[in-house]
Amino acid sequence: MSMLPVIRVAPVTAELRPALLQLRVTEAQRDFVGDIEPSLTDAECCPGSLPMTILRDDGPVGYYRIELHPGTIAGREFDLPALGLRTFFIDHRWQGQGIATSALNVAVDDVAERFPQARLLVLLVNGRNLAALRLYLRARFVDTGQLYHGGRSGPQHLLWRALP
Repeated sequence: MSMLPVIRVAPVTAELRPALLQLRVTEAQRDFVGDIEPSLTDAECCPGSLPMTILRDDGPVGYYRIELHPGTIAGREFDLPALGLRTFFIDHRWQGQGIATSALNVAVDDVAERFPQARLLVLLVNGRNLAALRLYLRARFVDTGQLYHGGRSGPQHLLWRALP
């Protein structure tokens, strides 16, 4: 009987960083996510960002960052204490295996535990990035119907998920 892979998340460490820098998305996804190196470098320099690793059986397969100031993502404040999710992706070699759905649920649980005062997790997803939009909706994010027009690749949907 085969064991299912364990998906977990952890803050980026110096030991994980070289492997993270090898992760890539498909060419079609680059407009939406970009390359990891600029995001990782920016997150490591920004006291309001927490860069996170997605691990499959202890090997890095993805990345995202948590923003302590969600206004930096959506260009607005929220009525409830909120955090932002940015640059969530799974390496192209691991896509299509259900890892993104598992990782997103694990990430939401981790955020709720790590930041118990937060009530919302917010993100933006490009209107043309239908695969990501489906992923977030499957993970119980709600499309607010509001569009953010400040993105480099066109209008983005504002989504949120209530945290326990």
